[in-house]
Amino acid sequence: MKYISILGSTGSIGTQALQVIRELPDLKVTALSANQNIRLLKEQILEFSPELVCVYDENNAEKLREELSSEHPGLLHRIKITSGMDGLIEAACEETAEIVLTAVVGMIGIRPTLAAIEAGKDIALANKETLVCAGEQIMKAVLEHHVRIFPVDSEHSAIFQSLNGENRDTAEKILLTASGGPFRGKTRKDLEHVTVEQALNHPNWKMGKKVTIDSSTLANKGLEVIEARWLFDMPPEKIQVLVHPQSIIHSAVQYRDGAVIAQLGTPDMRLPIQYAFTCPQRRFLAGERVDFFKLGQLTFEKPDTETFRALKLAYQAIEAGGTMPCVFNAANELAVRLFLQGKIRFLQIAELIEEKMKAHKVIMDPDPDLIIRTGEDIMNELC
Repeated sequence: MKYISILGSTGSIGTQALQVIRELPDLKVTALSANQNIRLLKEQILEFSPELVCVYDENNAEKLREELSSEHPGLLHRIKITSGMDGLIEAACEETAEIVLTAVVGMIGIRPTLAAIEAGKDIALANKETLVCAGEQIMKAVLEHHVRIFPVDSEHSAIFQSLNGENRDTAEKILLTASGGPFRGKTRKDLEHVTVEQALNHPNWKMGKKVTIDSSTLANKGLEVIEARWLFDMPPEKIQVLVHPQSIIHSAVQYRDGAVIAQLGTPDMRLPIQYAFTCPQRRFLAGERVDFFKLGQLTFEKPDTETFRALKLAYQAIEAGGTMPCVFNAANELAVRLFLQGKIRFLQIAELIEEKMKAHKVIMDPDPDLIIRTGEDIMNELC
């Protein structure tokens, strides 16, 4: 039996992770966390019987306690309900958990991820902001505490799988694929009046709102470049982004002899989630298989970094180092929020990121507290 804590259980990744666990009887949920969706969280508690539950919002935590006490007397005697950052860290460090799925959104994931690593837990990493903002610190902690990170992003999972059984020192280049999002091939003029609904209409993947908007701006690919730099110890100039509209090749690794090893599959986030839980085993997963005869062809394009400027800004952020990737991430995080609220236009997302990067004075070798304060300061400035 493998025991799993899920941070962000009511989001897109969290709910798909529970679908995977539902089909594998040797996986057991030991902790869950959420923030707003108490109705769904309550259903998850009743089905998966965790030892501990964190509701980040204290008011929602109290509401959950009251509802469980009223509807299911006695349940609170065997399930501990916590709240806030302390509660999230407690869920990450739950005693019996062997692997922690970090599927919360934003910089909120940094502290619980570090705490889980220090507690000796393996990490199934879906919270990309953790490595984007604090990659150097996270990877140092991973080495110090002898734990493993299993990437859950489809692209990083594909790279991880393409490196399996190979000498990593012989890897020459990472080929990071991108679908191109809903606006592939569009010009800046075409994007002047983009609506939120259009940006959320991803052609291949069903994801949460934040990551879907990031995909439409290519900021998501920029975040993934930074994440890959730390996960695989690869300098950014050796991480090449390929626009691949079919989303069948999820990413690849090129080796010094010219060989390219790739992981292919239909767009289904359950696959990288399950592999993170069961690696190195490959377990049965129901779903659509690639039909190459029906597919016909796979195509590739160079990303348009003049139209989708967030990707270029991400490379600049990782080259600058220190606190700059955190500034990129925080500015993007709030810009997306403002766009979703209808307060800025689509093209202003990249403009806001660039503005804050230009204004920022980089601090090298920051500790996690400074990283978090830097991100919070950026978000407060934009407010």
